[in-house]
Amino acid sequence: MSNSPARNILGGALVACCNDPPVGFYRDGSCNTGRGDAGLHTVCAIVTEEFLAFSRAQGNDLSTPRAEMGFPGLQPGDRWCLCAARWAEAVEAGVAPPIVPSACHEATLEVVDIDTLRRHALQ
Repeated sequence: MSNSPARNILGGALVACCNDPPVGFYRDGSCNTGRGDAGLHTVCAIVTEEFLAFSRAQGNDLSTPRAEMGFPGLQPGDRWCLCAARWAEAVEAGVAPPIVPSACHEATLEVVDIDTLRRHALQ
């Protein structure tokens, strides 16, 4: 990780996505990224039932709690730092959940264009 403050997709400081439960690759509440984050967990999304079903069908069940990993399982309305590529797949499938732009790391722009992200911004 860089020593400079993380930036969001809008060019401002990256804000927290969710602290209860703590989200993100580093479980620090933000969608920050770094060397070990091969999945680029940079999209702060408010998950929907449609997205959770889509993710489960893709082999990533985000609904089932996993106590051994400290993972409570997600419910519609929860905020979570999604992999940018999976979120882009959900866009193509028509099931992308809304995002919180100020909490999406700027690295997301390596995978998804800003116009697509803006179309899915929480209003």
